[in-house]
Amino acid sequence: MAVTIRLSRQGAKKNPQYLIVAMDSANKRDGAYLENLGHYYPKAKTASEKVKVNLEAVKAWQNKGAQLSQTVGQLIKSLAK
Repeated sequence: MAVTIRLSRQGAKKNPQYLIVAMDSANKRDGAYLENLGHYYPKAKTASEKVKVNLEAVKAWQNKGAQLSQTVGQLIKSLAK
C-alpha cells in the first residue's frame, strides 16, 4: 500500500474546503483516508486561517514512506517561510 499525503475536497459548490489527509494512493480523491493531518481553506480572509497542518504527523508519515502530492508540498513549503 503506497501512502500519499494529499487534499480531499469538502465544502459546498463555489466554497471549496480541503482536508489534508494521508490515504492509500489507490483510493479516489474523496474516499476513505487513514489520518486527517490538517485543512486548507483557500477563501479564508487571513493567511493564518488558510492552512493549518500538523507538521509532526506529516513528518511521521514521511518517515514511514508516504509521498506528498505536489500541491500539499507547496502548501507546507509556504508554511516554512
